[in-house]
Amino acid sequence: MILYLRLFKESFAFALNALRNNKLRTFLSLLGVTIGIFSIIAVLAAVDSLDKSIKDQLSGLDLNTIYLTKFSFGPTNVPKWQRDNFPQTEHDDYEFVNRNVPDIEASAYVIFGSSETIKYQSNTIANVNVVPASNGIYVIEDLKIGDGRFYTESESVTGAPVIVIGAKLAENLFDNQEPIGKQVRIYGRKVTVIGVLKKVGSSLFDSPDEKAFLPSNFVRQFTTGGTDGIPGAVMIKPKKGVDIDAFEEVLKQKFRIYRGLKADEPDNFFVNKLSGMTDAIDSIIGGLNIAGWIISGFSLLVGGFGIANIMFVSVKERTNLIGIQKSLGAKNRFILFQFLFEAIILAVIGGVIGLTLVWIVALIASQMVDNFEFVLSFWNMFLGFSLSTLIGLISGVLPAISASKLDPVEAIRTGM
Repeated sequence: MILYLRLFKESFAFALNALRNNKLRTFLSLLGVTIGIFSIIAVLAAVDSLDKSIKDQLSGLDLNTIYLTKFSFGPTNVPKWQRDNFPQTEHDDYEFVNRNVPDIEASAYVIFGSSETIKYQSNTIANVNVVPASNGIYVIEDLKIGDGRFYTESESVTGAPVIVIGAKLAENLFDNQEPIGKQVRIYGRKVTVIGVLKKVGSSLFDSPDEKAFLPSNFVRQFTTGGTDGIPGAVMIKPKKGVDIDAFEEVLKQKFRIYRGLKADEPDNFFVNKLSGMTDAIDSIIGGLNIAGWIISGFSLLVGGFGIANIMFVSVKERTNLIGIQKSLGAKNRFILFQFLFEAIILAVIGGVIGLTLVWIVALIASQMVDNFEFVLSFWNMFLGFSLSTLIGLISGVLPAISASKLDPVEAIRTGM
């Protein structure tokens, strides 16, 4: 055992000395591995950060939340022509569900696809994401009020001309004035601001800071419904502890009866769940990881070939020295470990530099981007270190074996 430890120590010392004596060659070898490790770990860290950010932003929502609508949020086998002929989800559907489906904690009727202009005196903001919804949206989307209040059920039912706006929207519209009680113009009508949402910050999805909420019944007073009208949905948040599959089945059966569908007729609506959205996100994240591995793998391949090429050159230059070492009694394994360690050390140093660069970039990016934290996990660091070691091992095997098998006499003669 002591003999092997001594062998490792001497081989390691020879490898370090060879790297010090060939600084330019060492730098070029390091560069390839550094770029490869940086590429892979940077991509993995970016994808992990994106995944964490999305999951954090969805954490306030109940993943069992259901959207009952004529559209499917995911892939479906129903042909487009058939989906286009589905009846629009209307306010009457919401009222039926609210009255007849048990175990509902909160529900809301929401009108989709509304991008409007809001005016206050001389200030005008275009393309505002306006969400006409009944007051149950407050519970379902876990909204937080920073100033004022959200509209009540009574205001929601009567379609009162009131509006709740996001924090950033309030800042841009009122120039730091008190917004509560002010009247703004939207849809060509005047509505009163009764609440401002608590500031959330930037978001991968539509940030509440730039949204506006007002009763859907207010919008229904001057917009058309029906098949060709504005698209709507019934949002449903089941009570906690409810068997979601059983709840979904009850909802489908009752709604089919309400729609007058026969037993042999297919559904003319879709029951979309937020959990399905997270499954789709996981699938996308998985795809990004695979793409990252493929793209970065080419960088690693180039780095590995660079190390192998440099090591073959190193063997060629030190042929005479190898012959002398063997003539003095050096074993084949001593020569093999000497070159193998040199390749591994090159790769590990390159990997450490690559990881350090990723860490620096992650710190800078986290400071520059609001509400987005770049994550460099221990697993990714360990993976980067392991990959760099493996690259060095694979890249150095053939040169090391060729060096260890050199005949001492031929090696000395060739090197002269």
